[in-house]
Amino acid sequence: MTKALRGLFAALALVLWTGLALAQPQPDPIDYEAWTDLASRAEQAVQEGRASDAALEDLRANVASWRDELLRAQGQNANRIQTLQSQLDTLGQPPENGEEPPEISERRAELETQLAELRAPVQRAEEAHARANGIVEQIDTVIRERQTQELLELGPSPLNPANWPPALTDLTRSLDRSWQEIIRNAEADALRREARENAPLILLYGMIGLMLILRGNHWARTGVERLRGATRRGTGVFRFAISLGQILLPLAGIYAISQAAIGSGIIGPRWTILLEQIPVWATVLLGIRWLADQTFNENDEVATLPLEDGDRKEALAYANILSVLFVARDVLHTLIDLDGYAPQTESVLQFPLVVLTGLMLFRLAQIRNRADAHLGEQDDPNGFRLRLARMIGRACLVIAVVGPVMAAIGYSQVGEALVFPAVSTLALIALVLVLQHFIHSLYFLVAGRDPEEANSLIPVLAGFLLALATIPILALIWGARVADLTEVWARFQEGFTLGERRISPTDFLLVIIVFAIGYVITRLVQGALRTSVLPKTKLDIGGQNAIVSGLGYVGIILAGIIAVTAGGLDLSSLAIVAGALSVGIGFGLQTIVSNFVSGIILLAERPISEGDWIEVNGQHGIVKDIAVRATRIETFDRFDLIVPNADLVSGQVRNYTRGNVLGRVIVKVGVAYGTDTRKVEKILLNIARDHPLVLMNPAPYVYFAGFGDSAMEFQIRAILSDINEILGVETDMYHAIAERFAQEGVEIPFPQRDLWLRNPDTLRPASGADSDTDTGQGRPAGSGQEGRVSQSAGGQRPPGDGDADGDGE
Repeated sequence: MTKALRGLFAALALVLWTGLALAQPQPDPIDYEAWTDLASRAEQAVQEGRASDAALEDLRANVASWRDELLRAQGQNANRIQTLQSQLDTLGQPPENGEEPPEISERRAELETQLAELRAPVQRAEEAHARANGIVEQIDTVIRERQTQELLELGPSPLNPANWPPALTDLTRSLDRSWQEIIRNAEADALRREARENAPLILLYGMIGLMLILRGNHWARTGVERLRGATRRGTGVFRFAISLGQILLPLAGIYAISQAAIGSGIIGPRWTILLEQIPVWATVLLGIRWLADQTFNENDEVATLPLEDGDRKEALAYANILSVLFVARDVLHTLIDLDGYAPQTESVLQFPLVVLTGLMLFRLAQIRNRADAHLGEQDDPNGFRLRLARMIGRACLVIAVVGPVMAAIGYSQVGEALVFPAVSTLALIALVLVLQHFIHSLYFLVAGRDPEEANSLIPVLAGFLLALATIPILALIWGARVADLTEVWARFQEGFTLGERRISPTDFLLVIIVFAIGYVITRLVQGALRTSVLPKTKLDIGGQNAIVSGLGYVGIILAGIIAVTAGGLDLSSLAIVAGALSVGIGFGLQTIVSNFVSGIILLAERPISEGDWIEVNGQHGIVKDIAVRATRIETFDRFDLIVPNADLVSGQVRNYTRGNVLGRVIVKVGVAYGTDTRKVEKILLNIARDHPLVLMNPAPYVYFAGFGDSAMEFQIRAILSDINEILGVETDMYHAIAERFAQEGVEIPFPQRDLWLRNPDTLRPASGADSDTDTGQGRPAGSGQEGRVSQSAGGQRPPGDGDADGDGE
């Protein structure tokens, strides 16, 4: 009962949590004047098309916020409206002849007036919500068109030598401005005085940063080794912690040094922007290096993509170069924002980065293709992981070529939008693989078993959730806006309309929770009946199992109906659909329905029960479970036989233990001709009576079955107290028969067989003159009976056994 009480408390807690989660405050009244003003301004901005992308994004955010409030307002007075509609449905439609009691007509008119008043704000909210949706779609369309136009805009070619000198001049000017800013600030007395005042803090930050950079690796390794001493498992987890600490501590040191430089006071606005980006750039450099080390590690237990030694070093070098190129591209964009480079300068300065990045991608893709043979030794060559790796490698090969070519033509935005997102995608995939490997190691640390050997579903589900979490990040990497993702979430929250009811994710959650509560309660009641109530009744095990199973079916069906009703889905609205599909369901699911009904019949009539020994379709076994569709039978060979319930109801089934375990055993034996039959009968009857499992009422009986081909046949027929022991009883009786017959001199015959050879001479080797002698000359040709081999029965020589011609004379 302790387990049942814990389950009951869990169910009560779930009900309480559900009530608190679903209790929502009433929405505030909508200020439609403010909404109308905002909607008009947004529509005018979209129509004129002069607003910037930033202004349009702000308008969109405001409209989306209003749209959420309007969506909540649509649920206003929902309970009261449903009640009034139910009252109107109860009154029914007015009669066609117009003859109706006045009080009914007045009541209907009053209810319709109240219903119209309550629906008015809901309809206004629906109209405003539709307008908000339209404005959001228009703004998204304008922004996407602008992004597409900017992406496909043909600019100056970086291969044009005329664009090189201005680009070099602009870059030199940016570096000079940065240097001059430091000199000017260093010569300012006020800034130097401020730096002296902040000197202790600057030194503290600087020393902490240097210590973390220089000693961070050692500290991470030492700390994790001490933690590892507490357990012998989890080598992979501690190895992961060490590798992660080796980049986090230096990152913290770099951040401390950048803050020390900013706090010195001699750093101007230009360098402040650059120094604020330094921790981000350091994160990219160290993060890609860490991912590359985890992916191409020299230890195959750590590496998520094992390679040969030469390929591993080459891949690590390319990954490090990619990290530098990625940071250089971000630095260039920062300078472009600060100094406003001309399009020619941007094209010329970005082109080398695009080309080098494409080259590194191409080389990494080639290395990955060479790794197919190494992966094929460990994974399924047709496995999903290997196919995905091949697809990504081929895509990288194409991008590595197309990106630089497009940039060389003049489509710099296209080249950059292809190459660098590909690098980010590879880094994201590597991060997912590393985290999946860490989850496997963590499972081994906690459970003490390898997840592959334990066939655990937890690491698989965790990996699936990781893969799902990467989808929005991939969308952002490849150019999606944050507003696009929020729009997907908003559409999901809106749900869909079914008839006159809007079904939202909250309704689905409510359905799942209510069904879970009903399912838990059903299982608790089943457990209480099985363990506490039914054992105290006079019902047999089969009847108890039938009651428990039937209650389970009824409880689950009721839980489903209550859950769907609680979610707001009117089942009566499905009547037309159910009627249209009834014919198709009747033909398509007739076998399933037949088995289901047969299962109900088996549970009600109980011709067989769990634990019965039955024979069906020539197969013997013990009934283990009667389910809704089929019955599971465990054969004596210890394998499960799944029999559809319809076969058990409509076919012939032998139940050896229905009601009791009494049963008859028949032991057959033959004796040689000439044996005293009364003596044999007495011996067999004594053997049957002496066995402890043979009942004396009804008494055992020896049946003289008749005269066989080689023996006189007898049968022992006896009733056993436990038919499940029939094989053991037969074995015991056969042993006793062999022993008693040997003592009494009774022979058990074996069959007599005569073998005739039509041409025995053909079996002799034919050679020379001897062959003429051995061919049987002097015998009648074609006699057809050239020889006979006889076998005796029961140790007796048959008549004529010694005759040469075998005629018995």
